[in-house]
Amino acid sequence: MSHVREDVLHKLTTRLATTSGTVVVEKLNVSGMARGRLAKSIHDAAMAGIRRQLRYKHVWYGSELVEAPVDYPSSKRCSACGAVKADLALWERTFRCPGCGLVLDRDLN
Repeated sequence: MSHVREDVLHKLTTRLATTSGTVVVEKLNVSGMARGRLAKSIHDAAMAGIRRQLRYKHVWYGSELVEAPVDYPSSKRCSACGAVKADLALWERTFRCPGCGLVLDRDLN
């Protein structure tokens, strides 16, 4: 099973590095996320492996990799105008910008 995971990770990171001019990854508190019932799934996702492979593949293919810090408000910042919504609860799946009025799925924002 680990060989399948490695193959998928290599194909994914190669595709990202070759087809995107810039890729942004967010540093996450994986140990904090893995305390609940999803712990096995979070560890199986191999997030550190994705970031590690992207680091060297972006050098190979000449694209840019940006690593957002842990405290960066990526879910709370509007992708259109940059305004930050201070009170965005985890259960809210729709992002509504207080600045420009953009309404978008939280994951797409």
